[in-house]
Amino acid sequence: MKAAFIENTGPATNIKVGSADVPRIQPQQVLVRTGAVAVNPIDTYVRSGNVKLELPPRYIVGCDFSGTVEAVGTDVSGFSTGQRVWGSNQGLFGRQGTFAEYAAIDECWLYPTPNGICDEDAAAGALTGITAHLGLHLHGGLQTGEVVFVNGGTGGVGSAVVQLAKAAGATVITTVGSEQKRQTAIELGADHVINYREEDVATRLSKLVTEQQPINLWFETLRTPNPDATIPLLAKRGRYVLMAGRDARPEFPVGPFYVNDLRAIGFAMFNASAREQRLAADNLNSLMADAKLRPLIGKRYSLDDTAAAHQLQEENTLTGAGTLSGKIVLTP
Repeated sequence: MKAAFIENTGPATNIKVGSADVPRIQPQQVLVRTGAVAVNPIDTYVRSGNVKLELPPRYIVGCDFSGTVEAVGTDVSGFSTGQRVWGSNQGLFGRQGTFAEYAAIDECWLYPTPNGICDEDAAAGALTGITAHLGLHLHGGLQTGEVVFVNGGTGGVGSAVVQLAKAAGATVITTVGSEQKRQTAIELGADHVINYREEDVATRLSKLVTEQQPINLWFETLRTPNPDATIPLLAKRGRYVLMAGRDARPEFPVGPFYVNDLRAIGFAMFNASAREQRLAADNLNSLMADAKLRPLIGKRYSLDDTAAAHQLQEENTLTGAGTLSGKIVLTP
């Protein structure tokens, strides 16, 4: 089979596309013929070596996938040959990645693809959708009628947060970097959209946020969070959800934080149990089937262009190039 892999961590140019053996499934695994895969920032961190993991000598990159069941292991009971499926959480903790024509996936990380949802959309919404759902619901305890703020409403996670929060009955405020992205964020369901290239975000938020309608849940997607700006805008018992900024060391205003009974919640999607991720995936499937969740795809490549896809993701994640909305999807 064709696969995109590395033999040494380093720059995107280390990625090779070549021949690899079709994986042999274990009793608890499903062999998936991949229809689409998607790039995430974590993929670039693992490939570069910035996140240090024990990797196989020939490590296939990638976390997300969608496709069709080709074969099932003897202990698999929930899936059958020919069924369309999607998932994430691969390429970590000793598991091989997904950027290949076939992938062997433990049944516990596999979910059925709803009718009418194409492979590209299923792959694009995998990690980002589960991340957004865990942050809003499992960790953030979002309630109907609350106010949610998320930076980057047309990014991979940000666009999912906008849609999931709106589907849960929240008022959604977000930021974007262009007029085109502003229109996209409105189409996704955002109630208030701030173009940070034309407006001062803090000034606009100070006008939107009132004592009667403060921000209940701040979903931080930036690599450089600013608690000094965030905490004064949160409601009493508001939640500050952090899932980015691995190397950030911002100053923290302890006084305003504790006198308002605030909560700071850090989480990584990969720490969630298989059961917790499945509960999120089940809800995502319902929302996709009801056309309330539309994964945002910003760029499409073939598997041969994996290195270019990684480079584009890295430029937007690490240097803020602003040349990408949504997810990068590849087809093998």
